[in-house]
Amino acid sequence: FQHHSVPLSTAASKFILITAASLNIGAYGFAPPPASWASKVLNNSGSVPSIRPSTIASSMTSVVGESFDTATNSSDEFQKLSTDISKLKRVLTQEYISFFNPMVSSWYAADVSFDDPMTSLSGVDSYRKNVDMLAGRTLMGKILFEGAGINLHSVTGGEITEDESGNLKISELVTRWTLRVTAKVLPWKPTAVFSGISVYNVKPGGKEGVEITGQTDYWDSINIKPNTPLSPPQNQYQKVPTNIAVQDFLNQLKPEGFTAAAAAPELPYLLLRRGDGYELRRYPGFIGIETPYVRRDYGFGSLGAFTKGMDPLAPSIMKVWNEDDLNEEEPNDKTMTWPLKFTNPGEGTDAPDPPASAVEKAGDGQWKSISIARTPERVIAVRTFEDAAMAPVVRNADRELRKILKTDGLTPSEGSEKFVVFSQYDAVHSMGKRRSEVWIELADGGHPF
Repeated sequence: FQHHSVPLSTAASKFILITAASLNIGAYGFAPPPASWASKVLNNSGSVPSIRPSTIASSMTSVVGESFDTATNSSDEFQKLSTDISKLKRVLTQEYISFFNPMVSSWYAADVSFDDPMTSLSGVDSYRKNVDMLAGRTLMGKILFEGAGINLHSVTGGEITEDESGNLKISELVTRWTLRVTAKVLPWKPTAVFSGISVYNVKPGGKEGVEITGQTDYWDSINIKPNTPLSPPQNQYQKVPTNIAVQDFLNQLKPEGFTAAAAAPELPYLLLRRGDGYELRRYPGFIGIETPYVRRDYGFGSLGAFTKGMDPLAPSIMKVWNEDDLNEEEPNDKTMTWPLKFTNPGEGTDAPDPPASAVEKAGDGQWKSISIARTPERVIAVRTFEDAAMAPVVRNADRELRKILKTDGLTPSEGSEKFVVFSQYDAVHSMGKRRSEVWIELADGGHPF
């Protein structure tokens, strides 16, 4: 989220500059082998003398046998390479689940290179030491960091192809991930978050049959090329000067200042991307209650009274139709929704069943205007704003977010331009820096997740 600019102490600045070189991020990849292969052609030249049928039969047997052996050898080589790549993917998966504890060096070339927006390393030992510090497994790391971890989102690439000389080649593996780490040495313990892709160069050979020869990481916040298609993912990213990456890191370590109290525990989500001025989040399916409102404080009061004893979740989610709708004879109501329950991982993408107490009350008597709202799992683009959530502020934030999404190749869901959705997390009349956001649901296929 955006932060107030607060001057850092000399000691803190030195710490930030020292640790700025400590981040090197990666992930793993998976893709199926190609569906077809180019067969080898045997070319025989020269004159053909008059020969006996037995000689012809013998020669045909020899040629066919050689062709069959060649095809069999190619097929065996492909199958072995495919098996080795699958093993490598499982090893990498385990490495990132455990945050490289251990790092299986036999799958890496001795001179493997690692590059991210802030650092460049060479050799497995250098990379292992860097990750161990970030994970707090070294003395320096225990002083500086805590809570390091990576979420893997998707994997692509790694197809096997055959070049003109008949040599097998492996395409780049590309992974998407989100990394977070807390700088515990600073009194306010800020958490830095990075999302992006890792591009792996892999070739046949090495101790395990295939080996990683290079890894290049890109951050969503600084490396996305404007107005480029989502696929192939590595073509959407470009390198930038190191000082831009350092500044991106520094901005996350600044103190936030005094923040307003949260109204309730927050609806959980998986952070897919920390972009330049926005986030992408995957929210689980959730069940909530919804009411139309004229004034926001009336909506808060109505839902607050209804949910007494139900433990609702934050945020309050408001949907307001755009100004063109006001010219209609019967304009759509503004609505406010409070989440009540969400679907746990492994339980599907639909909303869970509503609490019995909510079903019993909703739509009846004094709660006639309140209804049960079911929302399935979805990917939401989010932009934070700090000003009061007045109509011009919210609509401007929505326009800014739509412009950013278009630049980064992301597509909003159809019809979302007819209204704005914004959320508030803070308790009513609370003091301090408030947290408000505009939300835009993304279309299926309109994002790389």
